[in-house]
Amino acid sequence: MPLNRESVFVDGGFGGLLQWRTPANGEPMLLYRTQRGVIAATGNDHVLLAESWDSLIGPPGLPERLDRLVAQGTPQAAFDAGEALLPLVSQEVWAAGVTYYRSRDARMAESEQAGGDSFYDRVYTAPRPELFFKGSARTAVGPGAEIAIRSDASWNVPEPELVLLADSSGALIGCTIGNDVSSRDIEGENPLYLPQAKVYDRSCALGPGVLVSAEPLPASTAISLEIGRGGETVFAGSTTLAELKRTPQELLAYLYRDNSFPHGCYLMTGTGIVPPDGFTLAAGDRVAITIPVIGTLANRVA
Repeated sequence: MPLNRESVFVDGGFGGLLQWRTPANGEPMLLYRTQRGVIAATGNDHVLLAESWDSLIGPPGLPERLDRLVAQGTPQAAFDAGEALLPLVSQEVWAAGVTYYRSRDARMAESEQAGGDSFYDRVYTAPRPELFFKGSARTAVGPGAEIAIRSDASWNVPEPELVLLADSSGALIGCTIGNDVSSRDIEGENPLYLPQAKVYDRSCALGPGVLVSAEPLPASTAISLEIGRGGETVFAGSTTLAELKRTPQELLAYLYRDNSFPHGCYLMTGTGIVPPDGFTLAAGDRVAITIPVIGTLANRVA
């Protein structure tokens, strides 16, 4: 379906979501990085943009530029979400921890024997959030690619998260789905081992697309996780953003304090879905994380 050239940006719906609308469908816009280039999609309308991913995401003023780029873009006859690549080139990926009460409880329990349980209770209530570097295009994978679990860990879990995308100025411009794959036994042994538990090859998955958004999604937004093994579901859980203790603006403000990200930055906002203590990921597992307005991020474990 060709684009209606009267498409405009309007502010409304999804808790103030900045949406690209057409009179025909009135649906939100998602950006996909593909082999063809950057695809802007809304409903059944798809446009190939002339800019690269980095030149689109990094500079401030994405909504204004995107309006013009869509009007000048090349309509695409068809687009399959399976074309989506990792929506990241030069951006960094950071993460926030202990932002959900359920996550606080789990991390206190796993670190109790090491005497680090009080750390997580204190950071949950402290003004300053826990923020840590998660990875880059070298360690992250996109939809359909294989995630990995550490060879020296015995307790590995996925962490389904809403992921914020900010431009070089720190302004929120969109969000996507993320999987912060973690080794709970390594982190539980000593909180200082968190980088080893969190940052290694294929320890982060992002995608499939970026929902263009100048405002956070509403508290009622659902996040669900399903883990399949041998054709059966071995774990399923869900939560909503209402359980998220800290606001996206608060997290981004701390992240950009004395930090610069010329190409923009992703910030994972923490997880509220934690599998039971007896569960660990295994090779061949299929991990699917869904946020309805964005889609589903699915990966198998290598």
